[in-house]
Amino acid sequence: MYLIFDTETTGLPKSWNAPITDTDNWPRCIQIAWQLHDSMGKIVEHNNFLLQPEGFNIPYDAEQIHGISTDLAQEQGISLKECLILFNEVLQKTTFIVGQNVNFDLNIMGCEFHRLEISNNLNKLPVLDTCTEHTAQLCQIPGGRGGKFKLPTLTELHNHLFGVNFGDAHNATADVEATTRCFLELIRLREFSKEKLDADENYFKSFSEANPKPIEVIGLKHINLKRESEKIRKRLASLKENKATKNTTVGLSQLENVQFAHLHNHTQFSVLQSTIQIGNIVKAAAKDNMSAIALTDTGNMMASFHFVSAILKHNKQAFAKNEISEENGETPNETILKPILGCEFNVCEDHLDKKRKDNGYQIVLLAKTKKGYHNLAKMSSIAFINGFYYVPRIDRKIIEQYKEDVIVLTGNTYGEVPNKILNIGEKQAEDALIWWKQQFGDDLYIELMRHNQEDERIVNETLLKFAKEHEVKVVATNNIFYLNKEDANAHDILLCVKEGEKQATPKGKGRGYRYGLPNDEYYFKSSDEMKELFADIPEAISNIQEIVDKIEVFSLARDVLLPAFDIPAEFQSKEDLEDGGKRGENNYLKHITFIGAKKRYGEITEAIKERLDFELEVIENTGYPGYFLIVEDFIREARNMDVSVGPGRGSAAGSVVAYCLWITNIDPIKYDLLFERFLNPERVSMPDIDIDFDDEGRGRVMDYVINKYGANQVAQIITYGTMAAKSSIRDTARVLDLPLFEADRIAKLIPNVKLKNIFGTDEKSKGKIAALRSEEKDMVNELKALSEGDGIESETINKAAILEGSVRNTGIHACGVIITPSDITDFVPVALAKDSDMYVTQFDNSVVESAGLLKMDFLGLKTLTLIKDTVKIVKARHGVQLDPENFPLDDVKTYELFQRGETIGIFQYESPGMQKHMRALKPTVFGDLIAMNALYRPGPMEYIPSFINRKHGKEDIQYDLPAMEEYLAETYGITVYQEQVMLLSQKLANFTKGEADVLRKAMGKKQAAVLAKMKPKFIDQARENGHESEKLEKIWKDWEAFASYAFNKSHSTCYAWIAYQTAYLKAHYPAEYMASVLSNNMNDIKSVSFFMEECKSMGLEVLGPDINESYLKFSVNKQGAVRFGMGAIKGVGSSAVKAIIKERKEHGHFTSIFDVTKRIDLRAANKKAFDGLILAGGFDSFSSTHRAQYFAEDEKGQTFIEKAIRYGSKYQENLNSAQVSLFGEASDIQFPEPDIPNCEAWGNMEELAKEKEVVGIYISAHPLDDFTNELKFCNANVGHFKSDLQKYVGSNLVFAGIITEVEHKVSKAGKGWASFFIEDYLDSFEFRIFGEDYLKFKHFLVSNSFLFVRTTIQKGWTNKEGVEGDARLKFTEFKLLHDVMDDLCKKVTIKIPIEDVHKKSVENFNTLFNNHKGKQSLKFVIYDVQEEIELEVPSRNTKIKISSELLKILEDQHINFKLN
Repeated sequence: MYLIFDTETTGLPKSWNAPITDTDNWPRCIQIAWQLHDSMGKIVEHNNFLLQPEGFNIPYDAEQIHGISTDLAQEQGISLKECLILFNEVLQKTTFIVGQNVNFDLNIMGCEFHRLEISNNLNKLPVLDTCTEHTAQLCQIPGGRGGKFKLPTLTELHNHLFGVNFGDAHNATADVEATTRCFLELIRLREFSKEKLDADENYFKSFSEANPKPIEVIGLKHINLKRESEKIRKRLASLKENKATKNTTVGLSQLENVQFAHLHNHTQFSVLQSTIQIGNIVKAAAKDNMSAIALTDTGNMMASFHFVSAILKHNKQAFAKNEISEENGETPNETILKPILGCEFNVCEDHLDKKRKDNGYQIVLLAKTKKGYHNLAKMSSIAFINGFYYVPRIDRKIIEQYKEDVIVLTGNTYGEVPNKILNIGEKQAEDALIWWKQQFGDDLYIELMRHNQEDERIVNETLLKFAKEHEVKVVATNNIFYLNKEDANAHDILLCVKEGEKQATPKGKGRGYRYGLPNDEYYFKSSDEMKELFADIPEAISNIQEIVDKIEVFSLARDVLLPAFDIPAEFQSKEDLEDGGKRGENNYLKHITFIGAKKRYGEITEAIKERLDFELEVIENTGYPGYFLIVEDFIREARNMDVSVGPGRGSAAGSVVAYCLWITNIDPIKYDLLFERFLNPERVSMPDIDIDFDDEGRGRVMDYVINKYGANQVAQIITYGTMAAKSSIRDTARVLDLPLFEADRIAKLIPNVKLKNIFGTDEKSKGKIAALRSEEKDMVNELKALSEGDGIESETINKAAILEGSVRNTGIHACGVIITPSDITDFVPVALAKDSDMYVTQFDNSVVESAGLLKMDFLGLKTLTLIKDTVKIVKARHGVQLDPENFPLDDVKTYELFQRGETIGIFQYESPGMQKHMRALKPTVFGDLIAMNALYRPGPMEYIPSFINRKHGKEDIQYDLPAMEEYLAETYGITVYQEQVMLLSQKLANFTKGEADVLRKAMGKKQAAVLAKMKPKFIDQARENGHESEKLEKIWKDWEAFASYAFNKSHSTCYAWIAYQTAYLKAHYPAEYMASVLSNNMNDIKSVSFFMEECKSMGLEVLGPDINESYLKFSVNKQGAVRFGMGAIKGVGSSAVKAIIKERKEHGHFTSIFDVTKRIDLRAANKKAFDGLILAGGFDSFSSTHRAQYFAEDEKGQTFIEKAIRYGSKYQENLNSAQVSLFGEASDIQFPEPDIPNCEAWGNMEELAKEKEVVGIYISAHPLDDFTNELKFCNANVGHFKSDLQKYVGSNLVFAGIITEVEHKVSKAGKGWASFFIEDYLDSFEFRIFGEDYLKFKHFLVSNSFLFVRTTIQKGWTNKEGVEGDARLKFTEFKLLHDVMDDLCKKVTIKIPIEDVHKKSVENFNTLFNNHKGKQSLKFVIYDVQEEIELEVPSRNTKIKISSELLKILEDQHINFKLN
């Protein structure tokens, strides 16, 4: 007997693995149907019952699926006890339980039996399921887990077996009938084994005879449950008294003077869930005269500081405007807003449980006070640190712990109470409400929402009932995700970006559907709209003010709090304990400063002491001695750990205290660097010391800080990745399914401005567009024209403009580190850094200091690693221990290097422009380098020619006033530094140090109001000192023009010093330095290629990797050549390299491949590592083998290298085995070395190609090396085609290279075309060729061909709207590079000085040209340098063949020639 049964329930279980005794977990049965069939498939009995809900109701969402309402089940159902008795009776007749995914139904009925304590055999009977891996294989529907076929639904299985769907799915009677039909058909088709059915072979034969045709439908009548429920609903509704909660008109009149406030709002910090920007929601609330506005982002509090700051700033402006109105006798009409900080938390059962997905319920918590805010911050931090699993989560225990001063709103339909009403049952929802009420009392409010949704209508009925029964007040909210109703579609696109879906995918749950809001009602509704919506429940609006009144206004800004620094007992002060002073820290700082000063200066002069006393006094007055002590501590520790520390950075280098503490390494007194530029004595501001560490040691310093202060007191800083203009276009295009090439075309039309500026009508936007170049304006106009169309392009642009600026993801600030006095979550909310246990603040870099956090910038500077590596190589090669901190500043060779402009690889001086200026300036003193570092940037760059001319006496050095010479002499009368402006304002006009810094800042930031106040003071006080007004006016005007560009001398000095150190190393140890440069760029193969070219130009040989000479990084061998690092080879890991180096150091060089495999640890070096070394030339020093032999295969398909590795492995096994002779000596079993196969060596091109495959560049040579002279006929390179071709329109670009890939294709129209990659020394690019050009040149398109190509850049096509497209590339000529010299070179001109014209040289030329006879012309130019005479002598009789061989001979003999 087969019992096929199915149930309909109140929902789904929370845990699928819970036992049936867990009655809270398993939903209730509300319908059961079964059919009992005999072994031949004949029906014996069938039944179908609705079950009366006893002590529960049927949730709305469950009713939506099966159609059974609580009223229908109550009216037409039987009791559970009666049902279980009947079901138990049929179970006694049953042999097998059968169903579709039947385990769920077994648990449901098992739990129901348990509830009534009725004994049964349900879980003892064998089970046959129609939803298994077997039926999945049968149906073969893709989309299962792990690449398997998905388990079929009943509909899918029925469709597969019978070719038709069945109706009334999710009606138990219909499901049972369909399941029965499928099950019996599966038996007929022998898809169940005889073992499963506990039958013999004859059973299938008998069954087939009884059922010769596919199983038919029995034809039972099924009630349409949804229709029946609807009938009852209408009947009951007509019986109800038609009384609304309150008459709409009456309600509106009551609300006339009531202010409204939105309490449930999401901003763009609800990552990819909202399009609202902070500033815009504040403006909207103020414009609508709301009393307050709340921030309730999903799961985080990232926007809290920005939000409160924006509202307080708005209020400040509103207060000022209202005061003016009152003074003018007008009615103030500016709205003062109250900021309400909150968060929509995900509240799950157990936030520490990460075994199952439980995103929890969305509950809105609001902070009543600052204490409440800190409690929210604690909860948000816990959600990320401990509770993150798919989403950040907390649980009820956390809420109980941090509930003080917090208000709760029940949330949207995903909130616990509403969701349980919809999905589990009213009783469970009521229990949840009671718990929240117990915790929060009068600070619990029930949220009512009306988005014109049926589920909300159902929920609201129950919520209003709960509110009345439990005396909980209701409030109206709108769960806002976008500002304007018309933004709904843009918001839907944003959700698609988040989900990675196309907008065309239908909204819904499950496979083939996507998430989306059901309608366009989730916008920032006005107060009037909300009042209209809730006019029948006016208290839902008026209760909002009660919440607003409970909220205290507070700012999140505060003074920076420093962690306590442990100081020795003798410096501590008892008074500090009483008043929180910092006397002890000041005493200790002064003590260690003067100890340092003694070491730095030897004798502490009165001037030095005066400067130190001044700085220490300012530090004491501003209250930051601890800051210096903290920085000094970890910098000292960094040096102890052999981490390189930069000389200083920014204005901190102006502090002599910092210099004496070894925080910085540049003497401020020597270079006129100002402390007040760093810490203004008259205006307390946080000091800011940014520190450079070598990039390899930065992490170790951070670990030290974490260990010293505790992991819970140190954090990194979050960054918000926003959707920029072009990325918002591309994201929107992807969602709207706009073709990729169209999206790219639109994105390329956007210049470096925001879309909001392009489409903005405000003055700022207009100004930005007006500042664009003419061609950029054309692009903007084309973009605007496209946006006004009615196609997908137009929609893409307009929706992207709304999405622009949305937070797309979060990251970690590259260098910012936060240190707090106690647990960081006491101050700000935190999250966890990606792939790390380190905390990261939820507030970004722009506000962390304002929020009271001590921020340090730990920067990783690659140049410091480079210097450090060079010092190590020099020590290893020459035994010389260099100290870069003490390089002499008058080194001639270093300045000569700068004078020649040979600054490639020199920190901050390597650009072509800087090289040119260095050659012109010819620096001779360190001050020149400092000045050029400051001048070489937009703005002051225009002063460089004058600076150079004045240095060389070509231009007079002039000073507006003689008194200015003291501070301007070092820069030849030109104001270069901000410090010069500060010093001169003090000298000329008696400005205080503080005033001088304020002036510097006001000029730099163009603060017109501040400058207007300071100018008269400067003029008047300078005039009193005897200076002319006219000259003072000119000086002020010059300063105003230049100060916004003037650079920080402290920073410039520090970085010029690092540059000098690198130049010193390059000048004195060129090979060692360039090896370090290459090592530090090993991950960027283009840079490696570039610096290898620089090595060649320096006369340094760069050799490929060699197993006997190479290290992990680039190194220098005994002959002074740079040797390639093995770590740069693909597949050769650092463990393999370390194993090779270790063995080489211990037992000497390797002699053969067999010696290598016998000696190195083969667990560290696998076959992939050997392959990489071979292909890169690492074994080329073994003369007995060439590269091809290692990959030669024997008759079994085994390569020689595999044999060699196996040989080495056996050798090592034998050596390590326990086989020893009687006398304790190692076993002397010998293994013969495998034979080295004979095979041809690879050709040059093949060898180079394989070399490039594992290294990324050609090492031993470049295929184009043979064509250096041919390349002289090119005016472009491959890189030109990667840039914007528009600037080359009308130009003929000629380039050459090697074809690395080519693909010949046929278009849909049947026309041929090709895609091919051409590569030259520096770049690679994919070209495409079509039409006649393809037919004309396709025979040239062969892999590894060396081509010379002429092109013309033409204007783009113009479309119907008159818009011109992108520039086009037209191929005009292809040649093989081998033919270029014959075809293009007409003659060679030999230039020789008259003193070299003698019999021997003439005979030499005669012999040379007779050996290279051809058809090309020869000409001589004989010149006399002293007489300045030049004579052209064409050779009439001698015709030559100009070849690479001939030109090489001329170059080798140092004969000057020119090709024409």
